[in-house]
Amino acid sequence: MNMKDKATDAEQRVTDKVEIAVRLDSELLEQIQHLTNDPSKVIEVAIRQWLRGDVPRDDELTRTPVRKSMPPRGEWND
Repeated sequence: MNMKDKATDAEQRVTDKVEIAVRLDSELLEQIQHLTNDPSKVIEVAIRQWLRGDVPRDDELTRTPVRKSMPPRGEWND
C-alpha cells in the first residue's frame, strides 16, 4: 500500500460520514467543548462505546440494591 492508497482510504472514511442535527443541553455542550473543538468526535466515540457495551451504565436503573443484614432477634437495642 503506497501513500496514495492511504490517502484514498482516509478520504473514503470521511465521505462515509453522514451529517445530522442533534439537540443537546447547552451546559452539556459547554462541557464537551472544554474537551475538544470537535464535539461530533466525542459524540461518535461515546455512541461507539455504548453500542459495544464498553462503558458500564451507572444509574439508578442499573444498580443492584445493597441489602443490609438485620441483626439477630434480641440484639436490636445493644
